[in-house]
Amino acid sequence: MKKIFFLIIILLTVLSSCSIQKRIKKADDKFAYGEYYQAANMYRSIYRRISAKDKNLRGAVAFKQAEAYRLINNPRAELAYQNAVRYKYPDSLLYFHYAEMLRMNGKYAESAQNYREFLNANPDFLPAQNGLEAAQLAADWSAKPTRIKITPVALFNVQRATNFCPAFTSSAADAVVFSSMRQERDKKANKKAKISSVNGMPFSRLFISKKNSKGDWEKPELLEGAVNTFNDDNGAACFTSDGKTMYFTRAQQFASADAPAIIMVSQRGGGEWGDPQKLTIFEDSTISVGHPAIAPDNETLYFVADGAPKGFGNKDIWRGKIDGTEVKYVENLGSQINTAQNEMFPAVAPDGTLYFSSNGLPGIGGLDLFKAVENADSSTWTVETMGLPFNSRNDDFGMTVSRDGLAGFFSSSRTQSTSLITPLDRIYGWTLSEIAFAVEGKVTDDTGVPLGEATVRMVGNDGANARVKTKKDGTYRIRLSKNVNYVMLATARGHLNQKQELTTADIDKDKVFNVDFSLGSIFKSVTLDNIFYEFAKWNLTPDSETGLKYLIGILEDNPNITIELSAHTDYVGDNRSNIELSAKRAQSVVDYLIKAGISHERLTAVGYGEERPVIADDTICKKYPFLHEGDVLTEEFIHTLTPDNQQIANQINRRTEFKVTSTTYGLY
Repeated sequence: MKKIFFLIIILLTVLSSCSIQKRIKKADDKFAYGEYYQAANMYRSIYRRISAKDKNLRGAVAFKQAEAYRLINNPRAELAYQNAVRYKYPDSLLYFHYAEMLRMNGKYAESAQNYREFLNANPDFLPAQNGLEAAQLAADWSAKPTRIKITPVALFNVQRATNFCPAFTSSAADAVVFSSMRQERDKKANKKAKISSVNGMPFSRLFISKKNSKGDWEKPELLEGAVNTFNDDNGAACFTSDGKTMYFTRAQQFASADAPAIIMVSQRGGGEWGDPQKLTIFEDSTISVGHPAIAPDNETLYFVADGAPKGFGNKDIWRGKIDGTEVKYVENLGSQINTAQNEMFPAVAPDGTLYFSSNGLPGIGGLDLFKAVENADSSTWTVETMGLPFNSRNDDFGMTVSRDGLAGFFSSSRTQSTSLITPLDRIYGWTLSEIAFAVEGKVTDDTGVPLGEATVRMVGNDGANARVKTKKDGTYRIRLSKNVNYVMLATARGHLNQKQELTTADIDKDKVFNVDFSLGSIFKSVTLDNIFYEFAKWNLTPDSETGLKYLIGILEDNPNITIELSAHTDYVGDNRSNIELSAKRAQSVVDYLIKAGISHERLTAVGYGEERPVIADDTICKKYPFLHEGDVLTEEFIHTLTPDNQQIANQINRRTEFKVTSTTYGLY
C-alpha cells in the first residue's frame, strides 16, 4: 500500500508540474504578444501554486510577473521583484528594475541601496547611475517645489478610464484634443470601443473639448471626422498653429502581432477631419514611431522612435523636416536628451522650448517631465527637470503650454490605487503664478514727520513708468516686475528730492522691498551727519566719505538748487580763531564737492564759528533727554549742565550744515 501511495503522490506531483509548465507557457505567449494585462494575472496565479521548496521556479515566475507589472506601470511590480530577489533569480537587471520600482513608490533609501547593489556588478550602467542620483536628490526636490498650481480637470477625466496627452488645437488655445480609453459609444457608427488585451481597457480614441462663450471648457466629445477607428489605438496628437493640420499616433492592433506604431496626418476641412494618411519617416517600415510634436515653424516634427538605427536605447526622441507625407533630414536629438531608457512624449511650446518625459534622466520616479532649450550651436541642449509638483513618483507626461507660458495641461498616473492592474492616467491643469514683487515704504521730512501727498516716481529699464501719491501717513506701495532695474525719486512741495535704486534681477521668490525716503526742507538748514575733521584742523577724515557721498547725492537729485555750506564750532577758544577754522572746514567740503563734479557756482562756503549755537528741537530732545525743546546751546546754558552733558552739548554745536539758497539754478 505504501508503494502505491507514494506512486500516486509522485504521479500527482508530475501532473501538477506539467500543468504549471503549461500555464507558464501560455503566460509567456501572452507576454511575448504584448498582452501584459493578461500575462500579469496569469503569472500571479501561477506563482501561488508553486511550492515554496521550488525556489528556482518561484524566482523565475516572480521575475516574469514583475516584468509584466512594470511594463504596464503597476506599483505591484515592487513586491514581485522583491520575491525574485528573495529566491535569487539570476537576471542581471533584477536589482536595477527593483530599484526603479522602489523609487517609483517613493522608497528612496531602499531604492538607493538596490541601485548600489546593481552598480557593484555594473559600474558603468548610466541609467542606474542616474537612478541612484535621483534617489539621493529626491528629498531636496521635495523641499524645493516650483511655483505651480496643479488641479485635476474633472471634466476631462472619466471614472476608471485613462485620459492622456492633451494638446491645444491651435495657437488660440480655445480647444483641447486628448486621448481617452473610455467606453463611449460613437453615435454615428453606433459602436463602442473594443477592449485591448494589452492593458484590459478600451482602445484609445481622440476626444475634443472646446471653450464656450464664457471661457469655460465644455464636455468632451469624440473628435469629428475620419480620424478615430474601432480597431486601433489613436493618441498623442499635435496641431499646426493655424489648427488645420493634425499629426497623431496610431497603434495598429490587428494588422499583425508585431505591427509597428505609425504617425498619421489629417487635414481639416468643412468642420471635420479628413481621412488620415500615413507619414513616412524611416525606410525600414518595421520601426515604430509615435508621439508627434510640431515646432512653431510648422515644418519641424519631433517624434519618438523605437528600434531606429543609431539610437541610444529603447525609445528616443528624433526630429526631421515635413515634406508632404514624408519626414526628411531625420536626426536623433543626441545624448543630452536621449538615454538607454525611454524618452517619450515630446511637446514644443510656442516659444520653442522642448518638453518631454524620461525614465532614464535623474527623476523622482517613473516617467518625469523635463524641458530642454536648444543652444546657439544647434547641436547641444540645456536640459533640466520640471521638478515638483509637475513630477511625481508615477508617470508624468504629455505636456501642453499656452502661448504666454503661464498655463496648460499634462497627464499623470499619480495618486493611484494599487488595486488597478494599470494605473489610470488623468489630465491635470496647471497654472504658473509669477514671482510677485513690490516696493513699499514711507516718505518723511528729515525730522521723521510723515509727508502726505508726496510723490514717488519709479522708472524701470523695461520702459515702466509709475507715479503714486503717498497716503496721509506718508506710506506708499508699488508693484514691480521681475528682472528689472528701477530708479525711484521722491518729491514733496517745499522739500528736497531724493533718489534711490533697486533691482528685481536674479530673485527667484516673492519679495517686498522696503524703501523709505527722508526729505530735507528747502527752508531750513540741514545738519550733515558723518562729516569729520582732524582735531583743531580743517582736513576731512576718511570717516567723512559716507556723509560727503550723501551730500553729493542730494545735489545730483536736485540739480536746480544752490546751497550755502556752513561749518560751526563750540565756544572753546576765541571767536576769531573759531570763525577762521570753521570757514576753512566749510571750504574743505566745497572743494571735495567740486572735485566730485559739482559746479562751483552752486556752492558757497561760510564759517560761523560759535556765533550760531543749536536750538534744540524735538529730534534732538528725543536723542538727548536732558535737553528740552527750545533750549539754546549757548556757552552760558552749557555751563549749567553736568560735565558729561557739557561735552555732549559742545559736540552738538560742532557741526556742518547746508541750506538751500536758490531753486532755479540752470532754469533761466
